[in-house]
Amino acid sequence: MPTQEGLSTARPRGGRITGLECPRCRRTRPFGPPPATLCSCGTPLLARYHLDDLRDEPRPAGSRPGAGSWFFKIAGRPPGLWRYAEFLPDVPPVTLGEGSTPLLPARRLGAELGLSRLHIKDEAVNPTGSFKARGMAVAVSVAAAQGVTVVAAPSAGNAGSALAAYGARAGLEVRLFLPEGTPAPFLAEARRLGASVTVVPGSIADAGRRMRESLGPADRGGWFDMSTLREPFRLEGKKTMGFELYEQLGGRLPDVILYPTGGGTGLIGMWKAFEEMQAVGWIGEERPRMISVQAAGCAPIVRAFREGRGTAETWQDPRTRASGLRVPASLGDFLILDALRASKGEAIAVDDDALAADARRMAAMEGVDACPEGGACLAALRTLVVGGRVGREEAIVLFNTGTGLKYDA
Repeated sequence: MPTQEGLSTARPRGGRITGLECPRCRRTRPFGPPPATLCSCGTPLLARYHLDDLRDEPRPAGSRPGAGSWFFKIAGRPPGLWRYAEFLPDVPPVTLGEGSTPLLPARRLGAELGLSRLHIKDEAVNPTGSFKARGMAVAVSVAAAQGVTVVAAPSAGNAGSALAAYGARAGLEVRLFLPEGTPAPFLAEARRLGASVTVVPGSIADAGRRMRESLGPADRGGWFDMSTLREPFRLEGKKTMGFELYEQLGGRLPDVILYPTGGGTGLIGMWKAFEEMQAVGWIGEERPRMISVQAAGCAPIVRAFREGRGTAETWQDPRTRASGLRVPASLGDFLILDALRASKGEAIAVDDDALAADARRMAAMEGVDACPEGGACLAALRTLVVGGRVGREEAIVLFNTGTGLKYDA
């Protein structure tokens, strides 16, 4: 068993998971060992919580409808992802201080684009410099609590670094498979954190195939697969971005969210957070318009959205300098597309020159050293502005999902 020494337990009691549900065939399984992977139909499982107690809490006198006493309760809690404990698994947290990232008014970029309420959610200040810390914090916490000792994943870079860090924190053995062309700083970081790193020709899909060929079946090989959406709890960590937006905007959601989409866990996670907020009565049916942003050289979600499809075909020969967007297929494609359509959102592809230029622009104008994926969101916003598809007074949040420093070498 991995050691739990030094893991913080100073937090509210975690959420009561009623089970893990398949959103496609609606089969369920209990929460608990053995660690959960995919549904038997091949679909990602989603954690479901008992939320009635939260809904029943009375609102403080004079509070705005929707805020609830929870909104006031968490204000006194320490910063970080685990402040939303009622919506997270009740396990000892493996934490490096992830979450509570800043929501920064982007006044100069907003003035340039003619937008009065533009914000940047800067995930680069998370441990290992990206939003991937959120998902790995929760996934590793659950895996460690359920007796896992060896974890493995294919990664385009940031997820591997986060898994290496949280695996080291929990005392797990970490094996990573990264596609050829992954920026060198990611490789060096993962190795410094003690992970075994294998570089594989091709895309992240090729890296995943090599991982499974090398390690054998996970249920017989003594290792656990932490690949995107192949277990339920990376998504649970990512959904906290949605709770943070609600809190940081004073108990409201933005009108528009632009999110860079590779595997899509962050977008799916935030959509799940909004559903849970509605379930406890903090919001109604209103939702932000969700904008999925991809690179023109790897845009399976954009193509499927424009063609009116419910799933996305694998993108052949994916090419982009934004390594986090070089994901030719996602297990959660149907969940991404459902969220885009339900929110009256859309999917936009931008070329590499545009995303690189806007990553530099975000740095020079707002002091946010954006990764290429963050630059892609700004480039996509320009498309929306030119097309008149966002309003000047709308509250718009674009995500910078990681630091640009790791892409320079």
